[in-house]
Amino acid sequence: MNLNARTLALLTSLAVALVLTAFLALATYLSSNGLVVALVVVFISCFILVHFSYEALVFREVKNVYSNLESLKKQDFKKVESKSTFNADPLKKIKDEIFLIAAQKQQEIDELKHLQNMRREFLADVSHELKTPIFAAQGFIHTLLDGAIDDPTVRDKFLQKAGKSLDALDVLVQDLISISQFEKGVVKMQKRNFDTAQLVREVFEEMEQKATERGIKLHLQVEPGQKIMLYADPNRLRQVFVNLVDNAIKYSHKKGNVWVSFSEGKKKYTIAVKDDGKGIAEEHINRIFERFYRVDKSRSRDTTSTGLGLAICKHIVEAHRSFIAVKSELGKGTTLRFKLSKAK
Repeated sequence: MNLNARTLALLTSLAVALVLTAFLALATYLSSNGLVVALVVVFISCFILVHFSYEALVFREVKNVYSNLESLKKQDFKKVESKSTFNADPLKKIKDEIFLIAAQKQQEIDELKHLQNMRREFLADVSHELKTPIFAAQGFIHTLLDGAIDDPTVRDKFLQKAGKSLDALDVLVQDLISISQFEKGVVKMQKRNFDTAQLVREVFEEMEQKATERGIKLHLQVEPGQKIMLYADPNRLRQVFVNLVDNAIKYSHKKGNVWVSFSEGKKKYTIAVKDDGKGIAEEHINRIFERFYRVDKSRSRDTTSTGLGLAICKHIVEAHRSFIAVKSELGKGTTLRFKLSKAK
């Protein structure tokens, strides 16, 4: 039962008045009217006494506690004057506020634990990815320093391998810097009108040798000479196509196909990059855009990839106020779609 100050004072006053009246009833010199007057006088006196006692001694302190809680919620740790947000049941309100603050703090603790786990995993992944090219370059250079440098054939071969390892390290560092800048929101898109079909043709030319080695055919599904004019950052969008096409080539079956297509809408084009490879299991689909996450763990030592390509694509597309949707089925390939605005 919840009792406020007034109800508690009434009950206490009534109890005291009844007890005192019972004692006074024993007095034979008081008439019935005298007993009624005595009851009223005692009741009023007790009510005033108890009510103001509670207000002065208990509820004033409760008000101060509640005021401090309000300051704590607002992260105002300075001593401030308590203002009247007091109602008839401050104890219940304080209890609710304490539970609310406790729930918020627990949520913050859970979020910090989650971030700590992500940080730990990220550091482990970065350490692994940095270790591979660094150790490779170290091995080649130390071999040369141990005497192999006198053999021109071995020297040139090992220097080339060390150079490739350091190039891979540079790409990884640049990708990490890009991810950091995207997450901080400091990267500004340099948007302009441009022909995206021509951009994809240039990306296909870059990927042609890699695709040929795996017997994969690249298809741009537009009419000959057709232009797809978009309003976006062409340099960043080139990164997106390079990463998506490169991924499609890697995970396609040998002698497979990779398609890039454009579907025109009222204000935007829907861009799709599709392969007919082995597909992605459902449990992996929501994680493929995480940093260093690889569906095929056997590729964890693949030096041709930093493991950051899809994460960068996600950030670039989101910076264009869009998102990448994934549709995949095991054995039937994968399709990634996103929308971009038409040229202005």
